[in-house]
Amino acid sequence: EAAIMLVRLYGAEEEAAAKYASKEITHPFTDVGGTAAPYVAWLYTNGISNGVSETAFGASRPCTAQSYVVFLLRALGYQDGQDFQYEDAAGFAAAKGLFDPSVFSGTFLRDDLAAVTYQALGCDLKDGSTYLLDSLIKSGAVDASAAKPITSKIETYRALMAYSANLGSALDIHMDAKAEVAMSLTGVVDGEPLNQGETMPITYQGRIQMVLDEKPQMAVTMTGSAMGESIDIGMWLKDGWMYSRQNGSSYKTDVSEELDSILASYQELLEAGTGQMSASMLPFIDTITSSRSGGDTVYTMALNSAFGGMIHDLFGMMGGALDTLSEGYLENINLSVDLSNCSYTYTVGSNGNLKHVTAGIEMDMSMDLEEDAENQLAMSLGMDLEMDLAVNASGSAVKVTYPADLSQFPILIGGADGPTAIVSVGVV
Repeated sequence: EAAIMLVRLYGAEEEAAAKYASKEITHPFTDVGGTAAPYVAWLYTNGISNGVSETAFGASRPCTAQSYVVFLLRALGYQDGQDFQYEDAAGFAAAKGLFDPSVFSGTFLRDDLAAVTYQALGCDLKDGSTYLLDSLIKSGAVDASAAKPITSKIETYRALMAYSANLGSALDIHMDAKAEVAMSLTGVVDGEPLNQGETMPITYQGRIQMVLDEKPQMAVTMTGSAMGESIDIGMWLKDGWMYSRQNGSSYKTDVSEELDSILASYQELLEAGTGQMSASMLPFIDTITSSRSGGDTVYTMALNSAFGGMIHDLFGMMGGALDTLSEGYLENINLSVDLSNCSYTYTVGSNGNLKHVTAGIEMDMSMDLEEDAENQLAMSLGMDLEMDLAVNASGSAVKVTYPADLSQFPILIGGADGPTAIVSVGVV
């Protein structure tokens, strides 16, 4: 199945069938049936697949994400053993924007194969001349008019990614967000019925500054309210120390050993919040369009049900992990999330710099907990979030600002409320 998909990606299905029938191409594998034979012969003849031995293709083995990514990298012009090593293929592909290991974890299914193939269509060839689908059109393997809906999506998204590239290394943004959260709890606690519900407004405003270079810097200040409580948080990263302020209490923590993971968490949070997650995002885009507004270019992007499905699956895995961690104390934990709407609008100025990002997200989450017959709880949470990010600066123009006197922050050492708890306030 993977061999057939790959030959179709090259636009060579008819060529493979004709050349195999005329015996122009062949293969040495004894485990390949008649249906797949023309495809395998074409891949073998063109040096794209060599099988698992001189006489075995491995036709009865499951195709892993690792194996298929190697095929796709070869389609882009890369060679294993020269540009990358086979065992490092997934990481190399991720660096090229082709593959996100967190998305394609577990058993590699047919829809995974289709999704990663779709991602490859928007990736640059090794020589940088163009992207894969455009090269297939130029070679005559794909009809340009038939491909127009996909090429339009790819090129609009690639243009947006180019404008927002500076956000990956340095940014200075103001954030305003408001959310309406509806929560309900139903079930049985100690044998008594429970039925509670509440609607809560959440608002917050703040500024985020990040410079991710050899000496990472960061400043986050946030104020607002949630569940009737005020929020006042400040976090500053400098020289391997995290300075934290929360509702008047101040601490500093040595995070030099955890620095990489902390920065990765913030980067992932930012990318998810702004919808910027590299070319591997392509299969999750329902629509993306651009228009002019005065001297600005406005991009509007809506994510599809596949993205919601991915979020649902990730939360489902979290529920399973919680079940395991409880060591049998909680017999069942079912956690699910439905993302009914996820859309973004990006405004790019006439100077080519990103000016604004707005996001609208509607999400419903449910969690069922069961300890025993007398303790069963179902929680549902609905959230309607609107967020606006005003980009003050990006790239080399970003200058991180700190409190006037960081020496006033005492060192926090261990304990239940120790460094991890303080640092994670911003990450979560």
